[in-house]
Amino acid sequence: MGTAIKGLPTLLRKIAKLRILVVGDVMLDRYIWGDATRISPEAPVPVIDIERETWTAGGGGNVALNIAALGAKCTVAGFFGDDDAGRKLRQTLAEKNITTISTPGTGQTIVKTRVMVQRQQLCRIDRESPPAAYRFTATQAEDLLSKEIAACDAVILSDYAKGVLNDDLVNRVADLARVAGKFIALDPKPRRALAFRDLDLITPNKRESLQLAGIELPPHTPYPAAEVCAKLHQMYRTRNLVITLGEDGMLLSEGGRILKTIPTAAREVFDVSGAGDTSLAALVLALTAKAKLDQAAHFSNAAAGVVVGKIGTATVTPAELTEYVTHAS
Repeated sequence: MGTAIKGLPTLLRKIAKLRILVVGDVMLDRYIWGDATRISPEAPVPVIDIERETWTAGGGGNVALNIAALGAKCTVAGFFGDDDAGRKLRQTLAEKNITTISTPGTGQTIVKTRVMVQRQQLCRIDRESPPAAYRFTATQAEDLLSKEIAACDAVILSDYAKGVLNDDLVNRVADLARVAGKFIALDPKPRRALAFRDLDLITPNKRESLQLAGIELPPHTPYPAAEVCAKLHQMYRTRNLVITLGEDGMLLSEGGRILKTIPTAAREVFDVSGAGDTSLAALVLALTAKAKLDQAAHFSNAAAGVVVGKIGTATVTPAELTEYVTHAS
């Protein structure tokens, strides 16, 4: 592992000079921390004694936090409601020097509330409006984002299937980025069925890759990696494809051909919340800094390995990443 990320200090220095634009679904991740020592007399459920509450940014906001934590500058565009959650979300991002652009909409800020009992998630409570409330048109996107796209080094489209991203918007942002010579990546959610082509990177997980490729597998069938990579390239013409395989690591593909599979870097797994955001942020930063896909994937894998060892939605710093890689040597 330690030798796999060659030139890590140089790569981190290059990353610190980058500026990334994140466009997509942002949300507030709220954590209620407490303990449960008794069962409610009203129903067979635990009674939680609350000790504290914390907040952080989720979705595309967490991608932005990870970009900032690794040393790059970041702007995030998404729907921030005129409500307490929206203000908390903006404040959370501003504290990390992340610029926010509020996209049009009429709904409430998306909030995911996780109830944590003795470092374990008991349940999650989601609050959001219907997807149409967050709709953002291609014309609005160009008006709001054209200057930011010109000023950045890469654009990340962060899709959590909440409604901000749609076909017209994705294609307009992608066109603007291509004309400006910017790297563009998408973290897709197949249930949204976005129409996209000719991007520099997509990062589905195993289940999402099968859905994107339109492949249904009977139970206990081996994952058809070569077929998936070939079909996704044929359908979407994506230059780089990285499929996260959970405990089986990451599958790397270029031009529809498998390059290799790298094993997971995680030594301890406490919480996978937001690990995909960390992986995406690190991949895009490394590739935009001109790392080869293999090196970028090891960098991303190590960053995710640090984050899953933390409780809750988290980020990784260059110092943490360097220490992690050094000790893994």
